[in-house]
Amino acid sequence: MPVIDQTVGRARLSFADERDIDEFVEVLGKYERGEISPEDWRKFRLVRGTYGQRQPEAVHMLRVKIPQGIVTSTQLRALAGVATSYSRGFAHITTRQNVQFHFVPLQDVEAAMRALAETGITTREACGNSVRNITACPYAGVADDEVFDVTPYGEAMTRYFLRHPLSASLPRKFKIAFEGCPDDHAVAAIHDIGWRARIVNGKRGFRVTVGGGTSILVNNGQLLYDFLPVKEMLNVAEAIVRVFHRDGDRRHMQRNRMKFLIKALGWEEWRRRYEDALAEFRREGGAGARLPFDPSAVPLEQAPDWPKPAAPTPQVVAALARTTVTGPGIVPGTVRLQTLPDAYVRWMTRNVRRQRQDGYVCVTVRLPLGDFTTGQAQVLADLAEAYGDGTVRLTIEQNVVFRWVKREAVEAVYTRLDAAGLSAPDAGTVADVTSCPGAETCRLAVTQSRGLGRVLTEHLSAHPELVDGVPSGDIKISGCPNGCGQHHIAAIGFQGSVRKVGGRAVPQYFVLVGGGTTEAGASFGRVVSKIPARRLTEAVDRLIVLYRVRRQDGESLGAFFRRVPPAVASDALKDLAELQPQDTTADDYIDLGESQAFAPEVMDGECAS
Repeated sequence: MPVIDQTVGRARLSFADERDIDEFVEVLGKYERGEISPEDWRKFRLVRGTYGQRQPEAVHMLRVKIPQGIVTSTQLRALAGVATSYSRGFAHITTRQNVQFHFVPLQDVEAAMRALAETGITTREACGNSVRNITACPYAGVADDEVFDVTPYGEAMTRYFLRHPLSASLPRKFKIAFEGCPDDHAVAAIHDIGWRARIVNGKRGFRVTVGGGTSILVNNGQLLYDFLPVKEMLNVAEAIVRVFHRDGDRRHMQRNRMKFLIKALGWEEWRRRYEDALAEFRREGGAGARLPFDPSAVPLEQAPDWPKPAAPTPQVVAALARTTVTGPGIVPGTVRLQTLPDAYVRWMTRNVRRQRQDGYVCVTVRLPLGDFTTGQAQVLADLAEAYGDGTVRLTIEQNVVFRWVKREAVEAVYTRLDAAGLSAPDAGTVADVTSCPGAETCRLAVTQSRGLGRVLTEHLSAHPELVDGVPSGDIKISGCPNGCGQHHIAAIGFQGSVRKVGGRAVPQYFVLVGGGTTEAGASFGRVVSKIPARRLTEAVDRLIVLYRVRRQDGESLGAFFRRVPPAVASDALKDLAELQPQDTTADDYIDLGESQAFAPEVMDGECAS
């Protein structure tokens, strides 16, 4: 594959293949001529990253794979071009380090794919029953406490499974994550395969877990290896995928992920089948699959040593960032954040993290609701080249991280981010709310989770004293039980639902508390209440106050709610959960982010197609 040509920054081999797009055009033609069924077309386009929306017109969500969340400046500009030409003038970062475009007309998908492929980006196996985007810690290679840089291993596995013979024909989606830090920034614990870096007797390896997940069966991945040498990782992954491909239940799609297969077979039987598949694979290929590099001599990521372009002035940045965005839905610029007197100090305290390399820091750009406009993407590209290493990394919190920023350049970076509307502070705090797309576009969603995300973001921005009272904690929102917003592992999580009051539908959310991830694995939130959507700002206030009054020294928000009985939180929210017809207002029957009466419609989804 060709190396992507870049004038500034790190080069990376392409993940794209024009033949994928040619095949997409060919199969689309067969569908339009009636030569294949709608179901066959649906299965095919999903594996090519083209996902149906709830809107009746022929518009789609186009999901772009961003392996390990790494995006070059050239690719950022390509994403900006697609957002302008084929979507709404902005793009959305997902909780799996992907980028999504919504409301893309089907006839424009080919052109969008080709524009992305020119810079090495693919949509192949971004959706559907496939090995999905392989994620990794955004601080890999620069974290001061990591065991080792997992980036080369995540990329090797991405390339191994991309267009793999089994990868696009699995019983269900299959997710893989890599983490090298003590903190599980990639939430490896809830993946089908989770890889946690370890060094034993001077040798690199991984702690390997399998069968993690959330949704209707929350589950910590089970320990397969406490230490697996890195040279064996592709063999082990191949065997695990083979077992899932052979034995997964293809009839009951809603109840089949790896975790269900392990539960159905029992751990010992699943392990026996895995061992058989591993031995089989080794017989076929001698030693099996090998890493594309010498495991004993993995190159370290080096500081940028190339000439950098001059940074654009704040005035130029402000002009470049101006973008016309269109609806429907909540668009960037409509989330109102307060400007505080100590804005720069607050931003520097929360959004800047030191690297293990002397003199350098990571800078997090917080993106409310995970959205960035065309103009902002171009600004991010310019600043990555001028101040970083020509790349950024996307996070599962839906933010962007610059790496390799010199300490003395931090204020200049802030000034330019501020001019572009990208200087929101409090990254990684309870104010940094995560949300799935929800009923704005998703066919399975019950509620408008982005509407709640906007309300809570604005509320916490206006009350910094609440945020300052929670040194460590998060809020995550999903519009349905599937949990794309990862609400199951949040200190405070919300899951969209509905109740009937006086015969009319009221949007509500299940409130979960106590979720989180640690080096030991994931903890899943416990449901403590069901509260109408319009009362959730008050619910958040009460939960934070409860924590501040009763926490122990050094206790995080999630740890507090894991320690206290669920009834403590339930009692604090009891009156908010009660809603009688005589107590309602007209707004109670309208979902957040909407103007019409709440009329939930859960359609046939494509998550399990």
